[in-house]
Amino acid sequence: MNGKNIIASEYVDANEKSLHAINPATGVAIDGDFFKANEKLVNDALTSATEAFQLYRSVNKDLKAAFLNTIADEIAAITDELVKRASAESGLPMARLQGEVGRTTGQLRLFANLIAEGSWVDATIETAQPERQPLPKPDIRRMMIPIGPVVVFGASNFPLAFSVAGGDTASALASGCPVVVKAHPAHYGTSALVAAAILNAVEKTKMPKGVFSMLYDDGYEIGAALVKHPQTKAVTFTGSFKGGMALVKLADEREQPIPVFAEMGSINPIVFLPQALQHQAAELAKKYAASITLGAGQFCTNPGLMMAIESAELTTFKKTLSEAIAAIPSATMLTGGIAHNYNKLAAEVINDDKATILGISTLKDKDLQNQSQALVAEISAADFIAHPKFREEIFGPYSLLVVAKNLTELEAVISSLDGQLTATLMAGADELKDYKSLVNKLTDKTGRLILNGVPTGVEVCAAMQHGGPFPATNDSRFTSVGSAAIYRFVRPLAYQDWQQELLPDELKDGNPLNIYRTVNLKLTKVDE
Repeated sequence: MNGKNIIASEYVDANEKSLHAINPATGVAIDGDFFKANEKLVNDALTSATEAFQLYRSVNKDLKAAFLNTIADEIAAITDELVKRASAESGLPMARLQGEVGRTTGQLRLFANLIAEGSWVDATIETAQPERQPLPKPDIRRMMIPIGPVVVFGASNFPLAFSVAGGDTASALASGCPVVVKAHPAHYGTSALVAAAILNAVEKTKMPKGVFSMLYDDGYEIGAALVKHPQTKAVTFTGSFKGGMALVKLADEREQPIPVFAEMGSINPIVFLPQALQHQAAELAKKYAASITLGAGQFCTNPGLMMAIESAELTTFKKTLSEAIAAIPSATMLTGGIAHNYNKLAAEVINDDKATILGISTLKDKDLQNQSQALVAEISAADFIAHPKFREEIFGPYSLLVVAKNLTELEAVISSLDGQLTATLMAGADELKDYKSLVNKLTDKTGRLILNGVPTGVEVCAAMQHGGPFPATNDSRFTSVGSAAIYRFVRPLAYQDWQQELLPDELKDGNPLNIYRTVNLKLTKVDE
């Protein structure tokens, strides 16, 4: 495999440093040479994307939909090769990655259907009222339009669904924006395969040259150059708080600041109310042991914090959870860096006298590298509130149980939390009515409030909200999953007193998707 930087629908050798993907379980380099980009290629990619934007923004919605569907077809056609490569580069099991291929193609088709249907542009028409007094009313028509080239940073924990052809790329292309991807260094080969599939779709559907490009890097230089480039109009990122905020800072320092949509992680609190534990303490412990360790805990929705009021049923929950965690074997983490950070932070919890260890999973194979042993610890509510470090995310198969003495202390724990992607309530059938204050506190902290489920698993649909108050994301008004993700890459434009034949089709009279609003104002004073 020879992975060269993909610029303007052509493979271009940067003649720079050769890069290699690493198998995280063995530490051995995987076949394939990939080439580090430089600032010239950054400029070439964004110049080409800007030129493509002038054409792509006006491509008929049915042709855009066909483009996205063709990308999905091209990815589906290489599923076996793609899954094998992604598993070798990530340590993730092939069954999980086969599901991720389905999610990737599924969300591409979701956006294809969205743009073919067309109402997402929110076309709104207010017709003229020339006889209105004291001033005539003009004809005003408003709709969403794309903003320009979008830079997408591939994610480490989803080699497919949040990377080269993931939700960010799909939603940006659906909006009418070209995309430049910075491939994640953990999966160069996977990225190359998906990028080739996209380029095949570009050619088959005759999309403008430059509508998609991809660059390789093993550090921060190229990513920073992409964010700072004057032709970049928006950036998406899924990863750490430190990484996300570094990109936000770079974007804010530009001569023309641009939006960065950074999803930066979460500890996803779970509240076990008394009736839930009374009725199913052991069952809940087993369910959450599975959720905590799913994918080696490398989900942004991993249940990293559990809360409950002390009780006999909680003792049963803890005993069963400890046994379940101990029975789960260790797993390979995505990269050496992620494994090192997880094991370092887990050791700090183990050695902290304020925390009590409830369970540690078994080490499966000492010969494998970058293994993570699941860890569940317990702490008192008072210590949790007093020591902010326990509220920080530990990315991996880890969760902390906070035990409160009463409801007041439990609510104080919730009040101490930062913004979250998810919050979950485990409650009895008629229990929630007695906890309105607690529910309200959780509502203020999260983007998605779950009842009697687990946070791992994010449905790709129109109603999904994957984004929460800071620092879970830097802008909680938007989602990175589901069809509403398209609104990150558009802005409203109003046309005033334009002739019918000059208007976009979405704003012409008779379009059944238009939303007609007639506002008859009786002005009593003319503003100066």
